[in-house]
Amino acid sequence: MAQLVAPPVERRAFFRDTEANRRESLIAATQALVAEGGPQAATVRAIAARAGVTPGLIRHYFGSKDELIRAAYTMLVDGMTDKGADALEGVGADPEERLAAFVAASLRPPVVDGRTVGLWAGYLHQVQQDAGLLAQHEKGYLRYRDQLQALIADLGRAEVTATQLRQEAIACNAILDGLWLEGSVLPHGFAPGELVRIGLRATGAILGVNLTRHTTFIPELYPTAGKTET
Repeated sequence: MAQLVAPPVERRAFFRDTEANRRESLIAATQALVAEGGPQAATVRAIAARAGVTPGLIRHYFGSKDELIRAAYTMLVDGMTDKGADALEGVGADPEERLAAFVAASLRPPVVDGRTVGLWAGYLHQVQQDAGLLAQHEKGYLRYRDQLQALIADLGRAEVTATQLRQEAIACNAILDGLWLEGSVLPHGFAPGELVRIGLRATGAILGVNLTRHTTFIPELYPTAGKTET
């Protein structure tokens, strides 16, 4: 009599989520809730439910909900700053071209985005109440401004003092912040590429340079470049 052989047991692959993935999922859940209903919507239970984890993991990975909120805000601000730095990888060594690339990246999607500015605005009230969040806000602001100031310094203009460089970076940053805010909230109010054009001209006027001379790499400024009549 033939011996019956049991069919092989199908085993499901075991997946152990990493700490980095868990942290990112908690941050993403926090950002989604803040964007939808402000910081008050980001309760421990709501964050855990959105991320699909137990509430205890928030304390395990971040120590407290406040620390998670700060980490989520930091990721938001750093993400926008990183888009400007990433844009520098696609251009050459010309200082004006590099500054123009940084400015343009700050005034186009995905940085200019209604959800992003809504999420940023959702944190503002809490920034004034939470010293730790305020410190993260200042750190993010200075990180962006310092990158902008370094690019301005690279222009190599004669007899520009450190104080002047700092004040120029503050002024240019304020221009870009305002355009980013309006372009994100009222995207229908601007023609394609208009925010970038305004930003380049305004920052160039402050610095006494023409940032539009080396911008053929910015497609929204030349929407017909490379196209032929049919």
